[in-house]
Amino acid sequence: MTLANKLTFFRLILAPVFFAIYTLHFILPEAYSAVWVVISLLIIFAISEITDILDGLAARRQKQDSDFGKFFDPFADTVMQLTCFLCFVIVGIMPGFLFLIAIYRELGIMFIRNLMQKKGITMGARVSGKVKTASFITASSLALLYSSILRLKDLELHLAFKNLLLASEPFFEIASLSVFYASVAISVFSFFDYLMVYRRNCKTP
Repeated sequence: MTLANKLTFFRLILAPVFFAIYTLHFILPEAYSAVWVVISLLIIFAISEITDILDGLAARRQKQDSDFGKFFDPFADTVMQLTCFLCFVIVGIMPGFLFLIAIYRELGIMFIRNLMQKKGITMGARVSGKVKTASFITASSLALLYSSILRLKDLELHLAFKNLLLASEPFFEIASLSVFYASVAISVFSFFDYLMVYRRNCKTP
C-alpha cells in the first residue's frame, strides 16, 4: 500500500460513514436538523474530495503509478459518488431513474475494463471519465448544500442567516436537479467513449 493507495483507501472508508450520518435521522429523528450532522457531512465530503486530489499528487511525485492504483482510485471515486447519490435519492432530492442510469454506467465501465484486462491492457481514466467525475462532484456538492439548507431552515437561527437560507433554497434546488441531469448525460457519453476505445483495441491484432 503506497501513500497514494492509503489515501484512496481512506476515501473508500468515508463513504459508509457519510451514509450512516446522512441517514441517521431515520433512527434518531432529532438528528435531521442537528447542526453537528450538517457540519459532519460537509467535512466528510470535503475531506473525500481533498484526498482524491492528494492521492493523485502523491502517486505522481513519488512515481508510484501502478495498475492497481489505476483501478483502485476510480473505484473509490465511484463508491463515494454513488453513496452520495443514494442518500439524495432516499430524501427525494435526486430522481431515482437518474441514479439507476448512473449505476448501469458504472457497471458497464467495470465490464469493459475487465474485457480490456483480458487483453492485457489496463485502461486508466480517460478525459471523458474525469469530466464525468467532476460533474458528479459538482452535482453532489450542490445537492449537499441544498440538503443542508433543508435541514437548517426550521431552526431558530439569526434572522439574517435564516433569510439567506430561505432565499437560496430555490436556487440550490433547481441547480442541483439540473446538474444531476447534466452529469448523468455526461456519464452516458463517457460510457460510449470507453466503449469506442475497447472496440478500437478489439480490431488491433
